[in-house]
This record gives sequence, structure tokens and C-alpha cells, in this order.
Amino acid sequence: MGFPWYRVHTIVLNDPDQLLSVHIMHTALVTGWADSMALYELAVFYPSYPVLDPMWRQGGTVTNLGIWSYEGVPGEHIVFSGLRILEAIWHWVYWDLKIFCDERTGKPSLDLPKIFGIHLFLSGVAYFGFGAFHVTGLYGPRIWVSDLYGLMGKVQLVNPAWGMEGFDPFVPGEIVSHHIAAGTLGILADLFHLSVCTPQSLYKGLRYGSISITVVFFVSFDVTETMWYGLATTPIELFELTRYQRDQGYF
Repeated sequence: MGFPWYRVHTIVLNDPDQLLSVHIMHTALVTGWADSMALYELAVFYPSYPVLDPMWRQGGTVTNLGIWSYEGVPGEHIVFSGLRILEAIWHWVYWDLKIFCDERTGKPSLDLPKIFGIHLFLSGVAYFGFGAFHVTGLYGPRIWVSDLYGLMGKVQLVNPAWGMEGFDPFVPGEIVSHHIAAGTLGILADLFHLSVCTPQSLYKGLRYGSISITVVFFVSFDVTETMWYGLATTPIELFELTRYQRDQGYF
């Protein structure tokens, strides 16, 4: 009964800002790794050699797409990675920020629900933006859409599918509707976590640690399943035939 509610929401650390800088540096390294892979693919890209180079399947004639071009994407990753490294260094030096101090005790602490809400907001915006702008072509390069036999593939805009057809994994419209719905839900959940102080019983009842592990497992299982059976996001022109299609004699 005498347990302070706020201890459920905070982790007391000596230097929480330095912990944040480690996280930022990790993000910078991941971004740099993605940039290195993109630069490698760009370096070995020969449009006139369509046998061993897999990028010939992605549209044929190379056009200038601005920031979405082959050169633009690695360049954006380079800039982003450099900014994240500078941000990590800044947080490592200026670690004693008031934002990381508990107003009740004056000690360094992390407000976990608020941090979770901020991350949820950012991921929700990314999800919503990908579905509403990137895939639909409203502001983005659109996506590759093909048929079941890989004959009519091309880059085109996709409209959302809000009916029962949206549950068909081979309907491109489900990509739009699912990302818009998930992004909207994430933004609403973010507002809840930033404005409502949930009780300790909720954290114990839901077992947040187990939920996070379950989410990671579900994502891994979902990716493995789609690469095995195929999906609208894994057309055979780009990803070859799936093992399931080969075993079932699809062609």
C-alpha cells in the first residue's frame, strides 16, 4: 500500500543521458550499415548486364527520381548516420540534463511510459506516412505491383483496401490500409501514454516484458512466413520463386 506509484514508471540511473547516447550511437551504426549495403549494391550495378545483377528486375530503364534515386538513398543514410553520431557525442558530453531528473526526488531517472509514448508516436507517424504517402504515390515513389505469375510487374500507386479483400495477403491494397490503421492506432496509443498515468496493477497484469518478447517473435514469424509462402510485398520478379511455390509445382 505504501509503494510509490511513480517507481513503476521510472528507472533510477547514474547517467541516463549517457544511456541514451549509447542507443543513438547504435542507431547511427545500423544506419551506416544500411548505407554501406546500398553503396555496395550501387557499385556493382550494371544496367546492361541483366544476368547476374538482380537490380535489373526493378524496372528496367533507370530514371532520375531525385531523392529516391539509387544515389539519393545512400546519401540520405550517410547524412542521417553522421547526424546521429554527432547527437550521441553531444548527449554523452552534456549528460546532466534536467529533463532526465525526477521532479519529486531530484535524482536522475527515466520516465518509461513517456519514453514509450514518444517512440510509439514516431513509429505511428512512420507507419501512417508509409501507407498514406509512400505507397499511394501521394508523396513517394509508390511500390512494385505484380500478378501471381510475375508477368505484369511495374511500379505503380496503390489504393487502400478497406473491405474483406484487405485480409488477402496477395492484394497490394492491404499494405496501404494496414499501415494507415496501425499508424493511427499507434498515434492514439501515444497520446494515451503521454497523458494518462497508468496504475501499477496494469503493468503487473499485462507483463510488459513478456509482451515485448511476444511482439518480436510475432514479427520474426510473420517475416519468415511471408518469405516462405509469398506476399504482395515479395513479388517473384524481385525475390525469385518461394520455396512453397517450388515444392507445389506452382508453374
